[in-house]
Formats: sequence, C-alpha cells, structure tokens
Amino acid sequence: MAIEFNRILTLLRKERGITQKQAAQDLGISQAQLSHYEKGIRECSLAFVVQVADYYGVSCDYLLGRSAERSGQTIRVDELPDTGSSTSGSVYRGSVLPTMYKKLIANSLDILYDKLQESGDKQLVTQVSRYLMLAVYKMFRRLHDASPKNVAGMFRVGAARWQGGADAAMRLTEAELAAILNGEDGNRDCLDPATMALSTERLTRDYPRHATSLLNLVKNAEEAMRGLQQAE
Repeated sequence: MAIEFNRILTLLRKERGITQKQAAQDLGISQAQLSHYEKGIRECSLAFVVQVADYYGVSCDYLLGRSAERSGQTIRVDELPDTGSSTSGSVYRGSVLPTMYKKLIANSLDILYDKLQESGDKQLVTQVSRYLMLAVYKMFRRLHDASPKNVAGMFRVGAARWQGGADAAMRLTEAELAAILNGEDGNRDCLDPATMALSTERLTRDYPRHATSLLNLVKNAEEAMRGLQQAE
C-alpha cells in the first residue's frame, strides 16, 4: 500500500495547489505526520485513507493504486470509446483483449495528438510521430520475422541490421525531442506551458471520454516497469 498511497497522496495535494501545512490542518493531523505519510515513512490507518478519499473527492481504490480512475471504476472494454476504424467494437476477431489494448492505445494517442496540435510545433509533431512509427515498425517486423514463410522482400533493411538501426533511430529521435522541449534550437518560448499541464484532474476534465484509457495505459506501463525492477 505504501508505495502507491504516498505517491498519490502527494500528487493529489499538489494538483489541488495547497501546502502540506494546509492539507494537514484540514485533515486534523500535524504537518510532520502528513510528511511521513507522503514520504512513506509511516503507515496510516484505514480510517485515514477514507478521510483522505473524502477530502480529495476520490475513491479509496484510487488512493491505494488499485484503480487508475479517480472514481475507482473498474475499466471495461465496452465502456471505452471506439477509435472509429473499421475494426472498432467490443470484440476484435472474437477476442476482447486485443480490443481492450487497442482502445487504450488509440484513445491515448488521441489525447497526445490533441496536445501536439495545441503546441503548434511542427518539429515536435514530426519527432513524436517518427518515434511512434518506429515503435510500431519494430513490433510488426518482429511478428513478420517470427514466421520463416514470410518473404523478406517487404523490407529494404536486412535482418542483420534492422533491430540495431531501429533502436538507434529511436534513440536519436528521443534526443531530438529532448532538444526541442529544452529549447536547444531556439524555440524555448514557442511551447505554451499551459499546453504541457497534464494533471490527472485536468486530463479527466478536458478529455472525459478518453482519459480513462490514458490513465490505465500509464498504470499498465508502470506495472511492466516495476516487474522489470523486481526481476533484477
């Protein structure tokens, strides 16, 4: 509980824009005690979890990291908005799981590209798109190469070079993205800070139909990263 609770407890306070002192006063505890909870030094009682959930207007499941939704809602594939393609729907080729993941990714990309459009930066759009295309290329190429019956003529880059080439291109693209966002090419002032304001509260408000997908994508991605950390 501690890892997720202390992170989300701190996040909610900062998103509301209040000091630790103010939050502690409202919750009826000392600032030192709240600081310990936010840092994960001390475990709180279940009663305090409920109190915090009421204070910030979220569910206990969200506070404990059991749900990516502030309401604690459990995601269902038929509740996610369709992506609009010919393969949209509650079931993709007889299976719910591919449809679920497809919707999570497609709906998250809708938010991503909406923010990119707000930025008005063509270089940023180009580099983000290049990175995503390379990621899709790598997955498709792996699936293609898994079957010896597939002919190699579909690709111009040979089997010995494609993986290293794709990895290098992705790293270069990430470097270009970092340079753009850090203003190294003289465009530091072209990105409106408001465009990059991405709190869970704002995302839920601005994208009521798609935020569920993005928040669950983030949760799934971080669970995968934690799995790697635990395996080391």
